[in-house]
Amino acid sequence: MVTEETKSIQRRILELQTEHRDLDEVVTTLSNRLDVDQLLLRRMKKRKLQLKDQIARLKSQLIPDLDA
Repeated sequence: MVTEETKSIQRRILELQTEHRDLDEVVTTLSNRLDVDQLLLRRMKKRKLQLKDQIARLKSQLIPDLDA
């Protein structure tokens, strides 16, 4: 049975994945430019990693605990 909490986590994962994908496109585009602000690019890459970590944490919450 899917609880309201599970649905909420799944929605949040989708939102974060969308943000990550959009940010990835921007980073890729900016990386190909010569006049890019390196500090901005570094911050964007750091944000991408934070998003990836958040997604992984939320996905792990969806895995049911197995009682041994």
